Amino acid sequence: MDQGNKSGVTKFILHGLSGSRELQLFYFAFFTLFYVSVVLGNLLIVLTVISEPALHTPMYFLLSNHSLIDVCLSTPATRKMITDFLMEHKTISFDVCMTQIFFLHVFAGGERMLLVAMAYDRYVAICRPLYYAIMSLRKCTSLVVGSWLIGVLHSLSQLVFTVSLPFCGPNKVDSYFCDLLLVIKLACTNTFTLEVLMLSDSGLMATSSSVLLLISYMVILVTVQWHPSAGMAKARATLTAHIIVVTLFFGPCIFIYAWPFSILPVDMVLSIFYTIFTPLLSPMIYALRNKEVISAMQKLRSRQVCF
Repeated sequence: MDQGNKSGVTKFILHGLSGSRELQLFYFAFFTLFYVSVVLGNLLIVLTVISEPALHTPMYFLLSNHSLIDVCLSTPATRKMITDFLMEHKTISFDVCMTQIFFLHVFAGGERMLLVAMAYDRYVAICRPLYYAIMSLRKCTSLVVGSWLIGVLHSLSQLVFTVSLPFCGPNKVDSYFCDLLLVIKLACTNTFTLEVLMLSDSGLMATSSSVLLLISYMVILVTVQWHPSAGMAKARATLTAHIIVVTLFFGPCIFIYAWPFSILPVDMVLSIFYTIFTPLLSPMIYALRNKEVISAMQKLRSRQVCF
């Protein structure tokens, strides 16, 4: 990375959320509570799925991996933001900034593909139940590994050009984390073409996954509508949870891509929602709407109390 960054810039200054010391202390307590809740809530789902044999099914295997990737997505930017609330000077080194960008795009890209895998699982289970046997543990593991690999490739395609840009002076990032497009704008060269390419890359990935999700859920909804039964009612409840989570995940992306070359105050709010609140809401939506998960959590709690 040092060879790619042919400039004197060794660190970036992050804007942060507020210059008020009192507000920063409040934000520190507020976001620490939310981040701990994200970690504990999602890890509780992972532990519940692992410990309960009745949940050793493709749907819950994918759900546990979704919870795990939610923790990973929330960590790179949120931990830095929380520690910066206690710092007078909010800085991040060039290498750490590039590392943060890399992992944020790995986890965001991986989660998009994992949501598609979860939609595919529901499609086969509801619309092609006789073929659901193909959703073996090996098949699900392949879907998860494929999601991570696509996330890595997506992130590398974004980062490979960024690390070689010349940064020769401006180093103030107007965000609480290293937002890729905001960092690129600081380069001492015309980056318009590069910005278009990166937006096209991210936009293509987001659009293609959104279309696949939309088609899958439309087919599933039609199937559920035309086959009313107790099983389909359960499928409808599960599907509703999936759609809510997908909307929460892709909603901020759609808004940001609608104004790609402008820096709006709402962008920071959406980034916070994307990296903190969505990973917190996901386990709540899945758990509170699923009797099997609630029952498994109660069993897990009983075993811990007895122990």
